[in-house]
Amino acid sequence: MLAGFLGVIAWIPQIREVWIEKSHQGISLPTFFLVASALILWLIYGILIMSYSIIIANIAALICILMVISGVLKIRNLEKQT
Repeated sequence: MLAGFLGVIAWIPQIREVWIEKSHQGISLPTFFLVASALILWLIYGILIMSYSIIIANIAALICILMVISGVLKIRNLEKQT
């Protein structure tokens, strides 16, 4: 659980940068999609072995990743409109 918690905490600076600072410089969406795919596979593995710590950690990390992806897409879309 501690490893999962630390992994989620690691995404907070990225979320802050995108949603509060409104900056998306240096964020590679293909990389984030790849990380999200890996987390989905870990989530499936956690479900298969019924490991609540793996399930919870990967759901939380996926939420963080999706927050970053959606924020970047929103910012980039707004930039295209102006």
